[in-house]
Amino acid sequence: MVKTAAKLINCTKEEQRSVTCFLCAEGVPDAQIHLRMCAQYGDEVFSRRIVYEWIEMFENGRTSVADAERLGRPATATTTRNEERTLELIRENRRITVEEVAGRLNVSVGSAYSLIHDILKFSKVCARWVPKELTEERKRKRLDVCSCHLARYREGDNFLQQTVIGDETWIHHYEPESKRQSMQWKHPSSPAAKIFKTQPSAGKLMLTVFWDCQGPILETYQERGTTVTGATYCDMIQREVKPAIRSKGRGKLSKEILLLHDNARPTLQPTHWKPSNN
Repeated sequence: MVKTAAKLINCTKEEQRSVTCFLCAEGVPDAQIHLRMCAQYGDEVFSRRIVYEWIEMFENGRTSVADAERLGRPATATTTRNEERTLELIRENRRITVEEVAGRLNVSVGSAYSLIHDILKFSKVCARWVPKELTEERKRKRLDVCSCHLARYREGDNFLQQTVIGDETWIHHYEPESKRQSMQWKHPSSPAAKIFKTQPSAGKLMLTVFWDCQGPILETYQERGTTVTGATYCDMIQREVKPAIRSKGRGKLSKEILLLHDNARPTLQPTHWKPSNN
C-alpha cells in the first residue's frame, strides 16, 4: 500500500525557495516545479511568476534562500496599531479616500495604500445601480406573486402553456455587422482582415413581441412618434393579440390565459386574462 503524506499547509518562504532550488538542481522543468508545489502547498504556494523568478536566480548562481538585506530604514508605517486604526476609519466611513487615511495616520499615501489593499485586503468598488428602491409593501407584493406562480408551476405544465409573454425593444433600420460576426478562419501566412467601423442607423422603430412556450405569436411595429400607453396596449391586445392567439393556438382562448409583461406593475394576484368570445 502506498502511503500519501499530508499536505504542507504551514510553510515558510524559505522552505518553498529551498524546494525550488532542489528541484531546479534535479533538472525538473519549470512548469512541473510549480505544479508539484501547488499539489503540496495548496493556497500557500508561490505564484507561477515568483517561482520562475527564483528558478532564474538559482540558475544564475544564487545559493541563499533568505531575503537579501534592503537599503534604507525599515518600514514603520505598517504597524499593528496603524492596521487597527485604518480598519476603524474604514468602518466609520466606507467612502474614505487613501489620502484621507494617510492624513489621519500621518503616514505616506503609499503606506496607507499598502495598509488598505495589501494588508487589510480592502478594495474600493462602486455601488450597483438598481431601477428603484422597493418599499416593504412592494417587496411583499412581489413575494406573494412569485409564491403564487411557483405554486401554479408545481401543479403541472399547464401553467407554462397558459402563459403569454410580451416585451418591447427598439430596432434600427440597419444593424451593422459586429466584430464577432466578422470572424473567419485565417492561415498564418494570410494578411489580417480589416473591417470599417459603422454605426447603427438613426432611424428606428418600436417592436412589440408576444410569445408563449411554443414560440412567437405576434410581432407588431409602432408608428413613428407613437407612445405605448395603457389604452394603446389594451387596444393592441383586443385588436391584434387575440386574433393571433386564435389562429396559432387553437382552443387557448377558451381557457384562462396569464399575460406577463416586463414592466407590468406588481399586484397581489397574478394577472389573469380570460378574453371574451367576441
